[in-house]
Amino acid sequence: MELFNILNKKGKASKNIAKERLKLVLVHDRTNCSPHFLSMVKEDIIKVIADYMEIDEEGLDIKIVRTKSGADGATVPALVANIPIKKMKDRRR
Repeated sequence: MELFNILNKKGKASKNIAKERLKLVLVHDRTNCSPHFLSMVKEDIIKVIADYMEIDEEGLDIKIVRTKSGADGATVPALVANIPIKKMKDRRR
């Protein structure tokens, strides 16, 4: 019986992962945001940030999600960027 419980837990995790992926696909579709567009945004962000800090480009994660906005609580698309910083650059001149 314990084996069934373990398999059932994995099924729930897979279900939740699939659900989140589907949500992301729907958000991207509704915002007319292609993978190519996100790639261009990622490259531009890297160019701008490179003047101020050294980042882990492989670990850079950019996505569009739905979030609640303001007092009315309406859901809107939001650009979320997770940018691992290796070190800050000395910008004193």
